[in-house]
Amino acid sequence: MIDRRRFLTSAAIGAGGLTLPTLLQAQEDTQAIAEPAFDMSPKVVQLDNPLPPGEIHVVPDVYSLYWTLPDAEAIRYYVGVGRDELYEAGEFTVGAKKEWPSWTPTPDMIERDPESYAKYADGMPGGPDNPLGARALYLFQQGIGDTFLRIHGTNKPSTIRTDVSNGCARLTNEQVIDLYPRVPTGSRVFLYEKNLLPRA
Repeated sequence: MIDRRRFLTSAAIGAGGLTLPTLLQAQEDTQAIAEPAFDMSPKVVQLDNPLPPGEIHVVPDVYSLYWTLPDAEAIRYYVGVGRDELYEAGEFTVGAKKEWPSWTPTPDMIERDPESYAKYADGMPGGPDNPLGARALYLFQQGIGDTFLRIHGTNKPSTIRTDVSNGCARLTNEQVIDLYPRVPTGSRVFLYEKNLLPRA
């Protein structure tokens, strides 16, 4: 179930990268974010400045993904994000979508951790044990094509609100199933830089 809360943001895209100069303001209770049992369900939130509807904005410092709506609103989902050295900020488009996707670790993942990933070099079929979870959005960039970054579900929901992945953003399976039909192929995706805000 999606409820509504007040959320203030002033998103800006600078020439040197994506920035959020005044993301959190007084009307969002930032102390509530630190509570161990706070509500992680999707919420409709109000934006301080309108953004075009139909975009994804991922703000890693508060482990939040925003799907923008008309009338300066957005749906906020909590996510897990890439570990510091693997996180990639930038602008992308959704180049493909898959339900219960198969998964193959990248060569870089196998090189970094062969013990964990080499056994899956030929791929893993989709299903409840697959690390991409129930749904995946595939992020592309112009001139590059598939970046191997994904917005996906997870078989480890306890990792939401942590810096855990090899670069992807992950939601619980329940929430990625909610997000998935809202996002058409071709949608714009913005992954913002880290360390722009106090950490959640």
